[in-house]
Amino acid sequence: MVDLDKQLATGLPKVTLIFGDEPLLVEESGDAVRVRAAQLGYERLVITAESSSDWDQLTEATQSMSLFSTHRLIDLRLPTGRPGELGGRALIKYCQAAPQDMALLIVCGRLDGRARQAKWYKEVERAALVIEHKPIRVEQLPAWIRARAHGKGIKLEQNAEAILAYYMEGNLLAAAQEIDKLALMVDATETVTAADVEQCITDNARFNIFALADHCLTGDARKALRCLNGLKQEGVEPVLVVWALAKQVRTLYCLANALEAGGTKAQLFKKYRIWTKQATVVNSALHRLGVRGWSDQLRSMARLDRVLKGRSAGNIWQEIERICMTISGHRVVA
Repeated sequence: MVDLDKQLATGLPKVTLIFGDEPLLVEESGDAVRVRAAQLGYERLVITAESSSDWDQLTEATQSMSLFSTHRLIDLRLPTGRPGELGGRALIKYCQAAPQDMALLIVCGRLDGRARQAKWYKEVERAALVIEHKPIRVEQLPAWIRARAHGKGIKLEQNAEAILAYYMEGNLLAAAQEIDKLALMVDATETVTAADVEQCITDNARFNIFALADHCLTGDARKALRCLNGLKQEGVEPVLVVWALAKQVRTLYCLANALEAGGTKAQLFKKYRIWTKQATVVNSALHRLGVRGWSDQLRSMARLDRVLKGRSAGNIWQEIERICMTISGHRVVA
């Protein structure tokens, strides 16, 4: 991975391409280039390339002089990652004869294999500092959170790190926001505990969704239904609730099968990142339903997904309530 800060410390690259699957990291890298350009006295011109006329702006920018600065940063946004034939030619032309008093920053989302084989990409890659932000995998998230927190002057205990990773999986922006909140809550000399993290995120709808799943696993149907009703009243999208429940059901199904096959809880809990506090909840759920029960729940989640997508009949909130009751250990009459 290219060290962008180190590169920028030596000056502003003539061409920089930033792309990837993680919008937060892409945007932050772009901001780092913009800040450095401002420090060096570059005037910034933003171009969002969505039509053929937008590429005319790039051509015009390279031919016109600024009235306010001798240097200019062209901040080119490429939403689709596909400049088309006209845009491709414009980028190739720019990279082959980049003006001395200009720098080009290209920012886009994911670029697939086909895009990377295009002539424009090959030319940009040859001329540019290329920064790609690949997806942060589940197993990488705790380390990313630790590093992010360290950068904010926060020291997280291991359980706090695990809890934050668990609740914010798949959403780096939400994780970054929670770390920022923690930075305001705790003293720099303190170690952030699991309790601190839970206190920080109790007003987060995502947290409440996972709280719903935990109530179900514990077998507390009353709290589960109250939590579910609250989420519904808050206007939380049912797809998020289904996602959280499905995540738990898949984990419990895998755990139950692995235990029946002779695996040990210590090894499996470590593999599936079940932290100490959650172990009691998971043990309760495993004991209550067993392999067959979690296999049934997995099939129920598949039906729930079909209802959510309109492929099966049913009221999605009623179906979610039904599965919450069954996971909690209550028999529901069809």
